[in-house]
Amino acid sequence: MIDLTKEDGLWTVTVNNPDKANALTGAMLTELAEIAESATEAKALILTGAGKVFSAGADLGEARAGLAKSDVWERLSGAIAALPCLTVAALNGTLAGGANGMALACDLRIAVPSAKFFYPVMKLGFLPQPSDPKRLAALVGPARTKLILMAGQKVTAQEAYEFGLVDRIVEPDYLMQTARGLVTDSINADPMIAAGIARLCS
Repeated sequence: MIDLTKEDGLWTVTVNNPDKANALTGAMLTELAEIAESATEAKALILTGAGKVFSAGADLGEARAGLAKSDVWERLSGAIAALPCLTVAALNGTLAGGANGMALACDLRIAVPSAKFFYPVMKLGFLPQPSDPKRLAALVGPARTKLILMAGQKVTAQEAYEFGLVDRIVEPDYLMQTARGLVTDSINADPMIAAGIARLCS
């Protein structure tokens, strides 16, 4: 349910469980974390989903059984954030719940116009993973972070762009083409220079 392709230094990771809105199981999260941890040799990484939803977040059955409080979410987002290469979340649709963490950990986020963003963790009775509010606030500010996490508001792609949560809005047919275009210079650059620039931007 997680597809990985490697081509000329570009790693493309696809959450592929469209029949369940790409809901994430513990096994899927672990596989994603392992891929991110092993991607130190990648020159760029693109994270996307299959179908019309990026991810509905945790599989509900597993969430109730403890997945919502698992450390694997933080392991995954931390591994993505630690990568020295350019990382892009190509959001092919709505992003919900804990799945926000992996997108927030990426350097860039692009989204289709129909995408919506919401994180109803408080309503469900859980705390978000520790790094998610901090990364979200760094992008959109504390008030808008509370708008999403505490007021439970769904944010449209246009609002997300205006907030600074999304860097570009792209039509579905051009989503992956745009993502690949964004990483082209990094793929062709000296990895040490690319990693050095990434550190300077942190």
